[in-house]
Amino acid sequence: MWLGVLGVCIFAITLPMTRLATGTAASPQLSPWFVTFGRAALAGALSLVFLLATRSRLPTPAQRKPLGIALLGNALGYPLLLGFALRHVSSGHAAVITALLPLTTAAVAAWVLHQRARLGFWLCAGLGSALVVVFSLSRAYQPGHGFGLEWADVLLLGAVLAASMGYVYGAQVTHALGAERVICWICVMALPISLPGALLTWPAHSVHTTAWLGLLYVGVFSMWAGFFAWYRGMAMGGALKVSQTQLLQPFLSILAAVPLLGEPLEWGTLGFALAVIATVFIGKRFSTPTPVSSRASKESV
Repeated sequence: MWLGVLGVCIFAITLPMTRLATGTAASPQLSPWFVTFGRAALAGALSLVFLLATRSRLPTPAQRKPLGIALLGNALGYPLLLGFALRHVSSGHAAVITALLPLTTAAVAAWVLHQRARLGFWLCAGLGSALVVVFSLSRAYQPGHGFGLEWADVLLLGAVLAASMGYVYGAQVTHALGAERVICWICVMALPISLPGALLTWPAHSVHTTAWLGLLYVGVFSMWAGFFAWYRGMAMGGALKVSQTQLLQPFLSILAAVPLLGEPLEWGTLGFALAVIATVFIGKRFSTPTPVSSRASKESV
């Protein structure tokens, strides 16, 4: 459980650190393209060292397809969409939208793995989505806000879907390759894209040191080390039990943004986050039918 909490803490700081790296629309720093490619390249270099040191075998042709889809979702799609969105919304705002991630992951698992979820799960999924839409609209029509926030929320929802696809397809090969090797092979397979991409999008203007520190964090911890703690914790304690620690992530993201970004602690944002997490908590109870095999339970999460 403590390894699970550690992984969630690492992932929670991804939102404020990504905003530090990209900056805002008024004060841009590193481009979202460079942050996406740069963090994947950093993680890829570390992964290559790990795989060589552990003499890991190459993935089989059958394993490369799910790894490739996980690459598109976790290494490219999620960070790119998140980076563009965080130029227009606060880290706390993004935390509310991304709070749907556990529920969407279960929904994608039900679709991809052909698992039937209970009606209660879909009702909770619909309620959680409705809460996110209400939150988005309420923020978009506040004074000083406009269409940019609505578009940013679409990007955030796309990021959530991309991450969910990556998690599910990565889970398909975790039992064969091992948790650590799954994320390592994803990052290494991304190197032919991430390394040239980082060089081509290298910033032509000077940026703040904090932006580089944000990039370093999301590359070393969010994209790589965090998965070591997260997957290892689930392997030791059981996916169904340890995954409940993910409910802490939105609140940790909101709290971390206060000292890191100077964002105000808005009670309305905390209230919506609490409501969304409540639907996730209840929905996860209905995410798989009973009885269900142990392996299916792990894959659905």
